[in-house]
Amino acid sequence: MIEWVSLGTGARPVPKPAATPLVWAAASGGALLLVALLNFLVGIGRPSLALVVLSLLAAFLGLRAHFAAAPGTAVLCWLFLNGFAIPPAGTLTWAGHRDTFWLSCLLAATLLGTTLARLLHARAAYRRVRSGGGDAPPDPYHDPIDR
Repeated sequence: MIEWVSLGTGARPVPKPAATPLVWAAASGGALLLVALLNFLVGIGRPSLALVVLSLLAAFLGLRAHFAAAPGTAVLCWLFLNGFAIPPAGTLTWAGHRDTFWLSCLLAATLLGTTLARLLHARAAYRRVRSGGGDAPPDPYHDPIDR
């Protein structure tokens, strides 16, 4: 005879965000890789495309980060964008409005990813609590096959 048992024990916790240094290391490595790949595939001098790609990276990293990691993530992505995606490569420059806009876009993408993750985790936790935990043991007196 087969007995069905629940594998879960209790309510599942909300996932904890990754450590900030880990997120920053991923931002540095990912930004370097993406900017190098873009420079190889489409050439240097396409900062708008690089901004979009790095904003997507920042949003993705924000999904598993603390809110406190957002400014550092945005700055690290901006450093690779400014240093290697616009000519002359390897030179950091500051063009007031342009770089402020880039930093704002990258920060907004990171904060958007973090906020989205928190909302989705809170919604999932609320549904688990509201439905009774979701990991309740099966009722031994009710066979779901005999309906």
